[in-house]
Amino acid sequence: MKFDLDSAQRRQLGYQLVDCIDEYFAGLSDRPVQPALEERTFDEKDGELPECGTDASRVLRDLCTELIDRGFHIPSANYLGLMNPTPVYVAILAEMLVAALNPQLASRARSPIPSSLERQTIRWISNRVGCTGESGATFTTGGNEANFTALALALSRHFPTWIKAASASMPSRPALYASSEAHHSLEKCVGLLGLGRESLRRIPVTERIETDPEELERSIRHDRDAGLRPFCVVATAGTTNSGAIDNLGAIAGICKRHNLWFHVDGAYGAAVLFSNQHRSLLNNIELADSITLDPHKWLAMPLAAGVVLTSHPEELLRIFDVETPYLSRANTHGPMDNFRIGAQWSRRMNSLKLWLAFKVHGRQAYEQLINRQIKLAGDFAEWVRNSEEFELAAPQVLPTINLRTKLPGAPEEVVRQANELLLREVTRDGKRWMSSTVVRGISAIRLTIISYLTGERHIEELQAALTRVARQQNAKAAVSSF
Repeated sequence: MKFDLDSAQRRQLGYQLVDCIDEYFAGLSDRPVQPALEERTFDEKDGELPECGTDASRVLRDLCTELIDRGFHIPSANYLGLMNPTPVYVAILAEMLVAALNPQLASRARSPIPSSLERQTIRWISNRVGCTGESGATFTTGGNEANFTALALALSRHFPTWIKAASASMPSRPALYASSEAHHSLEKCVGLLGLGRESLRRIPVTERIETDPEELERSIRHDRDAGLRPFCVVATAGTTNSGAIDNLGAIAGICKRHNLWFHVDGAYGAAVLFSNQHRSLLNNIELADSITLDPHKWLAMPLAAGVVLTSHPEELLRIFDVETPYLSRANTHGPMDNFRIGAQWSRRMNSLKLWLAFKVHGRQAYEQLINRQIKLAGDFAEWVRNSEEFELAAPQVLPTINLRTKLPGAPEEVVRQANELLLREVTRDGKRWMSSTVVRGISAIRLTIISYLTGERHIEELQAALTRVARQQNAKAAVSSF
């Protein structure tokens, strides 16, 4: 089949795909997340590379059928696992348009309108942060790249010759700090930056799963006395495990006293910026030197989209700007070309889907989503507190809840096994999905309300399933004890 399809072929395939997506979205409120446990067998694809093509309509039909009938459906209203949302439909349309136009955002000269739309999207986010001075920002592929960029900025700020001469130019060994609950991407980042994973100090957390300020201060002073060079503290606004938010004001104060870069990893929780009612959860975030936000989490964007913002835009240039003979720089004194301020060279327009969602739905739609989901989570946490079968493993702040089987006096390993068994049975039929985790050293069942389709009905059905399975397990345990 030739590459250059005619208009009739393009329209036929396009409508076929749109019909498939439309039918898929129509069933997401009740669609099972995955096949039942007994049916989850998947063979690796084999066969040789096709020498000749096959009918496009049939290939597309068979592909959609297999992916939907046997797939794992993150967009389902019953997906209560990690921070992966049901994408808003206009974002899907934006992705189709980006794929068709294929804009290259490396330089402004080759993407004047896409670059302008991206800068407008960044300004909207920056305004919600409360940035007052000059700021810089760039879209990334997600939180890992955004955190990597932020730590590189911090290194450049404290070790100005590092980007040219690497660690050989450092007068002493660097050290940085994050809570024991902060995201695992930090280990990846410090390793790839050449600092070694041992340079990252994991600070104990309080009962609220927040970085302990006293322990942080103690660790910084200890490292300084040992001849190390502390340079950065990473606070988390919405941990992956429990949704906890660090005391940003306290950490900002410590960073100021010790002259350290203050980074806020808000990949998940920074979305609260768009809720006037809950904005106070992020008080003092505007004091950060850099901030990470992942729109493909709580802002209901399809993968992939991340953002890193900084109040030190000059550092972006210091670490990313390079000379190239084949890509001329913008001649004006306006915004920088993207290839000069980010790690990516060929730059996809990951911002258009968020821009379109803001334009079509507006900030208030996000406020309503955030407020409703926090309330649903709060009601669920209250249900756990009143339950005879379960207890909370961590405080609930955002729409992430940690619960565990209530077994007073039982060893932790027994509780862990009970949690895993309960989780397997509750998700056995494939209707819903949650995950297990360890928070502050103890086993927990973790659920996050992330889909805009998830409502009270889904939560009540989950509570009923949890209670039923827990009581069945307790009955079996009682019988076996005789």
